[in-house]
Amino acid sequence: MIGKIFITRSGYDPQLGKHVKDPYLGANPTLGACRPDVRRQLKEGDHIFVISGKIPQANQFVMGGFEIDAKIPALDAYKQFPELRLRQRDDGQLTGNIIVDDKGSQHSLDDHNSFDRRIVNYVVGRNLLALDQPDEILRGRNETLDVLQEIMQKKGSSPVEVVGRWGSRLQEDQIYRLREWLKTIKGTPN
Repeated sequence: MIGKIFITRSGYDPQLGKHVKDPYLGANPTLGACRPDVRRQLKEGDHIFVISGKIPQANQFVMGGFEIDAKIPALDAYKQFPELRLRQRDDGQLTGNIIVDDKGSQHSLDDHNSFDRRIVNYVVGRNLLALDQPDEILRGRNETLDVLQEIMQKKGSSPVEVVGRWGSRLQEDQIYRLREWLKTIKGTPN
C-alpha cells in the first residue's frame, strides 16, 4: 500500500475559495479528470489525500483522504454516478468530475487537454475521512503544516514546500499517521 498527497489548484478552498470539484470528497469519494498521473500510478487499496489550494486569507489544510476501491472508465462513472456529471452551478462555477457525455465524448463544459488520458482510471474511493465541518476545517488549518512537516520529515513554511508542487508519495506508515490525525479531528474512533 502506498499513497499520494497533493495540493489542488490555487484559489480552490471548500470554505473560503472556489468550489473544489475534483477530487469529490462526499458520499462516494472520487478522483475524476484531474491528476491522471496519480490515477495511473495508484491501485486498489492505495490512498489519496488532498490539500486545499492557496488563498490569501487563510492557511491551507488537508481537506481529506480516502482509499481507492476501484478504477473504472469515465463512461462507466457517468452511468454509475449521475450526481457527479460535469455541470454548471447557479453561481457559474463548474461541479462534477465526470468529463464525458452520455456517448463517451468530451463534455462541452470540459476544457482539459489530453482528453483521452483523462478518461481512464476514474478513481472510486472508500473509507473517506474529510474535514467538512467549520470546527474541523479550522483545526485542520491550524495543524496541517506542523503535521505535514512531522509526517514528511521535511521543513517548510507552506504545504507546497513540504509536499512539493506535484505532491509526494506516501509510505504505509505515513498514510496511517495522516488517517489517525484526520480521525482525531473528526472525533472518529480508531
